Amino acid sequence: MYRNSPRSLAEGSIFEQRTLETERGRASRQPTITVVVPAKNEADNLRAVLPTLPPVHEVILVDGDSTDGTVEVARQVMPDIKVVKQTRKGKGNALACGFKAATGDIIVMFDADGSADAREIPAYVDALINGADFAKGSRFIRGGGSDDITLLRHVGATGLHVLVNLTFGQRFSDLCYGYNAFWTELVPALGLPDIDAPVPPGEMIWGDGFEIETVINLRMVGAGVQIREVPSIERPRIHGESNLRTFKDGFRVLRTIVSERQRATALRRRGATVLTTTTAPAEQVRRPSISA
Repeated sequence: MYRNSPRSLAEGSIFEQRTLETERGRASRQPTITVVVPAKNEADNLRAVLPTLPPVHEVILVDGDSTDGTVEVARQVMPDIKVVKQTRKGKGNALACGFKAATGDIIVMFDADGSADAREIPAYVDALINGADFAKGSRFIRGGGSDDITLLRHVGATGLHVLVNLTFGQRFSDLCYGYNAFWTELVPALGLPDIDAPVPPGEMIWGDGFEIETVINLRMVGAGVQIREVPSIERPRIHGESNLRTFKDGFRVLRTIVSERQRATALRRRGATVLTTTTAPAEQVRRPSISA
């Protein structure tokens, strides 16, 4: 685990302003877990994926106007699943809708296509209850890997995370990976677009697309929280084709890096703080009842 580099933080970051009330809140109860699953036309995949999830406080399916029976299948497989309709298009908007609906202490971001291994969830939770604020999945550290990434995507991903490390003074090994977990109280620090904001026809609000993983990573950096990378193995999609477009979405990520650097600089100049929170010592928090 590492603390964000001071050069990337606004003066008086939230890391320096931990509140006793939140510390006591985390320490006084067994943390509950919300799994947020964005999905659009993933019915076949959900039949295989949902039964693998461990017992948690709630699973939220965020549906993007599916036409293949995604919602119906999800309810058949998991009758108590919570279904939320996303308000616009894009994975970023889907996640924002899921985050807003979450009632657990911890949010786990989980893809519906089978690429995420549910057996890794306890490792993410362990990282959080042992002091991290943000547990960031990585395919490129020891214990991680990918059965799906192409050489072109690997080269691009490497270049992007190296650029972020140089620009933000970080030590990320993987930037563009969507399997992450964090304390729900940090959602305001992300400053994601309002899920009810209108969008002109044919356009997309910045942060609503596949750049969302980079936005989340860099805003956690800007918030000054404790980040721990967790090794993760990316599995191949079970059914269907990915909506990810290597060059188009790669440029969106590059644009995100530039805009987030500008945002962090502006916050630092204003001496702004985003959120006040705390991390309970690991020994004060009981492990959640979650099976591997």
